[in-house]
Amino acid sequence: MRILVVEDDHQLRAQLVAALKEHQYVVDSAEDGEEAVFLGQENHFDLTIVDLGLPKMNGIEVITQWRANNRTFPILILTARDNWQDKVEGLNAGADDYVVKPFHLAELLARVSALLRRSTGHATSRLNFGRLSVELTAKQVKRDEQIIELTAYEYNALEYLILHHGKPISKTELTEHLYAQDFDRDSNVIEVFIGRLRRKLDPDGSLKPISTVRGQGYRFDLIADD
Repeated sequence: MRILVVEDDHQLRAQLVAALKEHQYVVDSAEDGEEAVFLGQENHFDLTIVDLGLPKMNGIEVITQWRANNRTFPILILTARDNWQDKVEGLNAGADDYVVKPFHLAELLARVSALLRRSTGHATSRLNFGRLSVELTAKQVKRDEQIIELTAYEYNALEYLILHHGKPISKTELTEHLYAQDFDRDSNVIEVFIGRLRRKLDPDGSLKPISTVRGQGYRFDLIADD
């Protein structure tokens, strides 16, 4: 999953980026409101984290512009001002949740995980697909309750397909969510990841979790248990 962090405090921004990357998210960052608006308009993000007190353009203006331009990704706001007016203003502008500074990284990561689950229609962090299960918080995949060892890129590719269940995902879109903005992208690498995933998830060919949709990309086809 790809996240944009918008924070003008260099030290905090670096801490957030490092923590998110440690949890296998792909992370871009911006240090002012104008850069944030541009990145949010030009890229596909699964979630953004936005400080309200930004230079050049404050966080409320950033959120307002994104929403006015039909950017629908979840937005988690950060504010150092612990009063209800700032929270209400941010939420009214289009944010989905907030964290008040100072905060524990564990709390922020939990809020991020919850927002991502809600935005894709999943209320729980564990998804069961018959013999296959995925724990979104732990980023762990099991078949018949046996852990499947996946690389970070393999897991992220699988998670993105699962969270967009039933929708064909192009190699270009999947590549944008696996690599940071400045990475020299090669969409052919996606074919390798999908091939490895298929072999690891379905070594005997009985589940067929990922199908190729000709001319459109890849689609996760298993249906989650009730």
